[in-house]
Amino acid sequence: MSRAATGESSLARAVRVIAAFTPDEPELRVSEIARRSGLHVATASRLVAELVTHGLLERGPQREVRVGVRLWELAARASPTMSLRDAAQPYLEDVHAVVGQHTQLGVLDGTDVLFVERLSARDSIINYSRIAGRIPLHLSSSGQVLLAHAPRELQERVLAGPLERYTPQSAATPEALRAALAAVRRTGYAVLPGHLHPDAAGVAVPVRGALSEVVAALSVIVPNDGRAQTHVPVLLAAARGIGRTLAAGRAPSGQ
Repeated sequence: MSRAATGESSLARAVRVIAAFTPDEPELRVSEIARRSGLHVATASRLVAELVTHGLLERGPQREVRVGVRLWELAARASPTMSLRDAAQPYLEDVHAVVGQHTQLGVLDGTDVLFVERLSARDSIINYSRIAGRIPLHLSSSGQVLLAHAPRELQERVLAGPLERYTPQSAATPEALRAALAAVRRTGYAVLPGHLHPDAAGVAVPVRGALSEVVAALSVIVPNDGRAQTHVPVLLAAARGIGRTLAAGRAPSGQ
């Protein structure tokens, strides 16, 4: 495999090109890809052309570049979250039918919660998450559930900050976050009213795998009207169902 003068492989540079895209910006110009990846424009252009040839990237009508269907296909086929999503889908649909608001499944990825599935309704309350989107762990109910059960080293790294604040209610100090994580471990759920947006509240519970380890967080985003905690029982019941399915090692055919 060819290497740049810096010793970096072509594969590593191609990964930097692909990583330039975000859920909010799925289409980019080559010049912007070069800037975000730290590559010379000529190098970025050559790598984009190669990735387009293989279907991993695509060019739009105005020469903008976007993620290709082939890359999506390969990622979906190899994703370790596929069995989790398959197991969770019927329960997500049940929760969504009962609550009528955003219902989502998130997993731990570094210092973020990565959302792998979400069901929404037309008149749902505002929600900053999306499928394949990320939110820092300390800011969301899903993130606090995952962080509360994460290795101590990761907890301390997040607690060391900086802790971004979205609203006055955000857990933006180590003391506030430690207390919140302790409450999650004690109660078995997280309720965060107004932490990401003043009008919305997040409610999340842990989803456990075959060995009782926390593998995901199941959550809803509901109006911040003081009733968020009433959704905890339905989330806990759904999380138990997902856990039983994962322990059985099969995707459900129905309930």
